[in-house]
Amino acid sequence: MTTDKPNGSKKQRSVPGVLIGIAVCYLFLVQYIPAINVFYQAFKTGVGPFLDNLTRTDFLHAAWLTLLLAVIAIPLNTVFGLCAAWAIARHKFPGRAIVLSIIDLPFSISPVVVGLMIVLLYGRQGWFGIWLQSHDIQIIFAFPGMVLVTAFVSMPFVAREVIPILEEFGKDQEEAARTLGANDWQIFWRVTLPSIRWGLLYGLILTNARAMGEFGAVSVVSGNITSSTQSLPLFVEDAYKQYETEAAFSAAVLLAFLAVVTLVLKEILDRKTHIKDVK
Repeated sequence: MTTDKPNGSKKQRSVPGVLIGIAVCYLFLVQYIPAINVFYQAFKTGVGPFLDNLTRTDFLHAAWLTLLLAVIAIPLNTVFGLCAAWAIARHKFPGRAIVLSIIDLPFSISPVVVGLMIVLLYGRQGWFGIWLQSHDIQIIFAFPGMVLVTAFVSMPFVAREVIPILEEFGKDQEEAARTLGANDWQIFWRVTLPSIRWGLLYGLILTNARAMGEFGAVSVVSGNITSSTQSLPLFVEDAYKQYETEAAFSAAVLLAFLAVVTLVLKEILDRKTHIKDVK
């Protein structure tokens, strides 16, 4: 009996090591090796060609368009997310579960399907196509369509991060402020917003990452027109198809850099939130 215990403990200690090894190997295969290859392909001819690719007119236009999409989508989804979170966390109403499911739709629907839905609504043969054409308004294969799909796919993040914080925070402090004479706007700025600031920032970071990296939905509604409706992810695909691999990998490096920045900010917010919870 005494000789079996050490062997059993050794087996128990080996199980976590095997699981960690499997996880690390999987990460190397699907993340680290492809990422290393992107950087290698971008810099294999030197830093000079890499910088030259980043000064191309079509690249600069794609980068600017991607930034513009994020700049528009983030405020829209911030306002929507705060309003939705407030309504869901502070009120019990019929259909609340349905509203939550609708907010989560971008998580469950393929981005390509999202782009197709927008085409079926605002395209020439869509529900609103005739009216839009009669008023000389172009949504599909134009910037407004790209904004619509970008806002749609990045919609849930702010709301989903703020709702649980509001529910945990409760109403006591807000009701106390109201009894002291504060109006709704003062309550929001001085009581509610400080309590949700880390969750809100976390949602903004995720919204920005999704908006700047979206490919499928944008590719359907944009037409991928160079120096017109081509975002940075679309530029990577188009440059690679045109056998301009250095330009494609250079743009991919920039997107990877944005992803790293997102991860760093996410880690900082996670630590600040953890410290706040401990206190």
